[in-house]
Amino acid sequence: MAKKGNRVQVILECTEQKESGVPGASRYITTKNRKNTSERLELKKYNPFLKKVTVHREIK
Repeated sequence: MAKKGNRVQVILECTEQKESGVPGASRYITTKNRKNTSERLELKKYNPFLKKVTVHREIK
């Protein structure tokens, strides 16, 4: 039986890595409450390719 509710899984991808052209993709999976947070989620997470903390933004 599937869970019903407002929490959905979202994928966060690094924004700085796309701009710099470094190969690879730093991605994280997390959940958010769709009812409280309707806009795209932005969190600071560690990027192992760049070896620093960067802004990760929700992708479709």
